[in-house]
Amino acid sequence: MLEKLRNQLQQLTPQRLDHVVMPEAAVLMPIVERPAPTLLFTRRASHLSTHSGQVAFPGGKREPFDADLYATALREAEEEIALDPALVEPLGRLSDVISLHGIRVTPWVGIIPPDLPLVADPGELDAIFEVPLSHFLDDHRTHTDVITVDGVAHYVPSYHVDGHVIWGLSAMMLVELLVEGFGMPIDLYQRPKGPLRHHPERKNRLSTSSMTVSGSAPLRSKQ
Repeated sequence: MLEKLRNQLQQLTPQRLDHVVMPEAAVLMPIVERPAPTLLFTRRASHLSTHSGQVAFPGGKREPFDADLYATALREAEEEIALDPALVEPLGRLSDVISLHGIRVTPWVGIIPPDLPLVADPGELDAIFEVPLSHFLDDHRTHTDVITVDGVAHYVPSYHVDGHVIWGLSAMMLVELLVEGFGMPIDLYQRPKGPLRHHPERKNRLSTSSMTVSGSAPLRSKQ
């Protein structure tokens, strides 16, 4: 499974939004190298003023001293969950997305060893947890969020796992990983089977090359 992922991401040419001038951020999507591989997530602390309790990947804004956005992802992962950057095997980047708050976010995929002594930074997080990749590859979504931007409906899967809700930005990044890394047939512009949850329509307030949905869930426009 992971060898296929390595090969697929090496061949991937992700969408880059370098022409969009705005603050930059990066996240690390850590895949734990277990016999049945898992994907590692974090949950933002409940005391935070923004996005409290939301599930996310380790990451944050780029600092001036970061050599590049991959360095940003590694630094943030070390700060948030005490992940040693030397233990991350980089597989590649996914497409840039733009948040509702006007931040360009670049996801990076990496493999990490199992059972590391990871510790959540209590100032930012209150949980670190793993979900088997098979849960997503078997499409165990709880429902699909229907998010309409400028009249275009986007069907974004939502997953509920052990009390955690994986949706929005995290789900969007996850979908690209499943599609590009594993060839999973998910079409964000075709209505899937199962229950739908409709959200109020939004207008795209950013460039025409990207869309934003929900509070922390950006979508790229259909190409």
